[in-house]
Amino acid sequence: MKLTRRTFLGSSIALTIATAFGLSGCSKKPETLQETEGTGVEVQKLAEGQWKASGCLGCTSWCAKQVYMVDGRAIKIQGHPDSKVHGANDCPRAHLAVQQVYDADRIKQPMKRTNPKKGKNEDPGFVPISWDEAMELFADKIMELRNNDETHKFGLFRGRYTNINDLFYGNLPKIIGSPNNISHSSICAEAEKFGPYYTQGYWNYRDYDVRNTKYIICWGVDPLCSNRQVSHYLNVFGELLEKGVKIATIDPKHSATAAKSHVWMPVKPGQDGALATAMAHVILTEGLWSREFVGEFKDGENHFVAGNTVDEDNFEENHTYGITKWWNLELKDRTPEWAEAICGVDAATIRKVATDFANAAPQALVFMGGGSNMQVRGGYNSMAVHALNGLVGSAEHEGGTITGRSPKLNGFTKPDDFMDEMAQKNTKMQKIDQRGYKEFPALKDGKSGGGVVTNRVADAILAEDPYLPKVMIGYFCNFNYSCTETERWNKAMEKIEFFAHCVTHYSEMGHFADLLLPSTHHMFEQMSAAAQKGNGFTHLWIAERLIEPFYDVKNPESEIPWMLAEKLEEKGFGNLMDYLKTFKDPETDKEPTNGLELELHAFKIRTQPIWDPAEYAETGNNGTKYNSWDEFIQAGIWNSDAYEFKKLWSNMPTETGKFEFYSETLKKALAGHAEKHNTDIDDILATCKYDVVGERAFIPHYEEPYMVGTESEYPFAFIDSKSRLTREGRAANCSWFQEFKDVDAGDVKWGDCIKMNPEDAAKLGLQDGELVKVTSPTGEMTTTLKTWVALRPGTVQKNFGQGHWAMGHVAAEDFEGRVARGANSNDMIPSEFERLSGSTAYYGSFRVRIEKA
Repeated sequence: MKLTRRTFLGSSIALTIATAFGLSGCSKKPETLQETEGTGVEVQKLAEGQWKASGCLGCTSWCAKQVYMVDGRAIKIQGHPDSKVHGANDCPRAHLAVQQVYDADRIKQPMKRTNPKKGKNEDPGFVPISWDEAMELFADKIMELRNNDETHKFGLFRGRYTNINDLFYGNLPKIIGSPNNISHSSICAEAEKFGPYYTQGYWNYRDYDVRNTKYIICWGVDPLCSNRQVSHYLNVFGELLEKGVKIATIDPKHSATAAKSHVWMPVKPGQDGALATAMAHVILTEGLWSREFVGEFKDGENHFVAGNTVDEDNFEENHTYGITKWWNLELKDRTPEWAEAICGVDAATIRKVATDFANAAPQALVFMGGGSNMQVRGGYNSMAVHALNGLVGSAEHEGGTITGRSPKLNGFTKPDDFMDEMAQKNTKMQKIDQRGYKEFPALKDGKSGGGVVTNRVADAILAEDPYLPKVMIGYFCNFNYSCTETERWNKAMEKIEFFAHCVTHYSEMGHFADLLLPSTHHMFEQMSAAAQKGNGFTHLWIAERLIEPFYDVKNPESEIPWMLAEKLEEKGFGNLMDYLKTFKDPETDKEPTNGLELELHAFKIRTQPIWDPAEYAETGNNGTKYNSWDEFIQAGIWNSDAYEFKKLWSNMPTETGKFEFYSETLKKALAGHAEKHNTDIDDILATCKYDVVGERAFIPHYEEPYMVGTESEYPFAFIDSKSRLTREGRAANCSWFQEFKDVDAGDVKWGDCIKMNPEDAAKLGLQDGELVKVTSPTGEMTTTLKTWVALRPGTVQKNFGQGHWAMGHVAAEDFEGRVARGANSNDMIPSEFERLSGSTAYYGSFRVRIEKA
């Protein structure tokens, strides 16, 4: 049987079974109904079943879940009630996973490309093959690299993952002999991590002690919609409002969180730095900084007076460093009146929010998301916004922002002993994302090239700089859809000689694959585990395989490496198999004999400090105590003890050990990168498209945003937003996603739109509901116009999630014809970067024009 792209997903048998399960999105009324007493509402009665522990990787909330199982089928999902992070609370996205796992459009068996030409308009001519044949082809390609001493031209792309990802993502490329394991991280949040790292030494997501706070500023983030721990915040925000907690939202659009806030500050896109430095100015001039955390003038007088410099020796700091330098170099002139004309928020509101926030401190917090910093010049915005937490003493304080902590887990055997001479040599080659290049410092953890520059890979492939990769594999990723200027990725993937894609669904990236390797669904068909923080706790959830895989699918992090290792061993390269055999069962000391045993052993090894009393006594994991693996896997969750506040005061992993308003940590990192390229810091910053020179480079400061497109030619700043139902782009083939798309205020069911303030629409003579053409300096799209009063004039806003021309028959308008349902914003967002962190710039970075289609 030969299947082309047009037919390989159209399994009528699978569709029949999915329909029988009631999971196909049809509107058939269930036969067994019961009426909820006194409401007149009919609800379906659940069949007799059992709740089983699982977890969700649909976003970075990484919530613990329970799945209701009936006769081996997954029926319903809820939050795990034993999680101290979110309890039984849930978010809407998790429920779409049931449709995903039983989707008739899933890839059902390995598929091989038969058309050697690659391109969006080429039919790959996929035909079904066996796993044995697929692994034979893949192993042959790797052996060609080894035979030609070109192992560095192998690469692995990673999207979402479980906590055994080091087995595949971390160590497999090294054993083969490549430096190229490329994570998705910098299209996710690296600029958001930049500010907290270069003020308090923490490169990660923060936790926010909202239950004990009195004032929250949600800055460039929508916790009720799309950020981490949505399940928790959806539940707790009601409590906060009842208790009288004040909430301010800073966002150019009136978000779901703004609708629940006392103050909405519609900042101009990109101008967050002006607003943040003005708020810091108010806090200091009004004498509202934290004396306990920051310190005080030695004479007891407040010398922070607008326009005046202060004597740095007259201020004695406690747990911070550089407050007077920050004032003298930046803040003294950043009045609310100065900011009003720049950021579009009136001076009186700036002053009131800053004052109310500081008066509520230290039980007050700034909840920061990507909107304020995933901009071309967003690194210093990130520092300025987060510095407000330090200024009022809420960093690491009850009711403030806290770093949280990760559970102490075992690592895996290091790959060094399994890397031959070729691997040792070639893993030292430059990574293909150009991290560490002069124009891409990517200063994660203070190191030049320490981070990842995911979106730069497409440009590097096209330029063959530092070289052209030949053999690649990716899992849980779709960069041809989720990265900006998507056409670059299409052209780049055309150039890759051999690409294998491990995914549940055919996708825009998979269209360029030579092998499609059908993946297990993380929530139901494979063992999974992940840890996340929230509510002052950290949980780690773990899940067994809950259902027998519906199709011929494999776990990309365990089963696929095992099968590949078998083939490589047959061809004379046994290093990978030798490595995998070190994954011995901690209880029996037996080596794995297949991929499923490798999966089990890896999770047991990784989590042993959680379930083995001898191990957790050594590592100091404080929290839930288990006495065996069986006890842990049955419960499915571990919780830490409550967070210890103030523990990091004057004990922060910065150069000074303090919270740095003048960042010696950034100064050292920039100096190291400049020295590496035989230049100075000013030159590095100019190369990275920043204007700053001199000492201001080491403090949070305002820079005029770098916007692609002039205001005269492109009048509207573009706002890219996240949908309440988008599981990071993997939800669009669910009918529930399409049917309930209008939960995003102003959006439409089964379609797509761009929103504009009615005042702007009237000036252009545009009507609500008509088709418009949206043009940026790098692309264009056609979509429906929706007038939306809850949007700052001079801006347009569109939700991410539609625009798939692949993924399946629901996601695409015409799947066989590669016609997208709606438009993908990334098709027209310019490929720009916040280069100090490596982050892709999605926000506050470009303009568009709108006209009738």
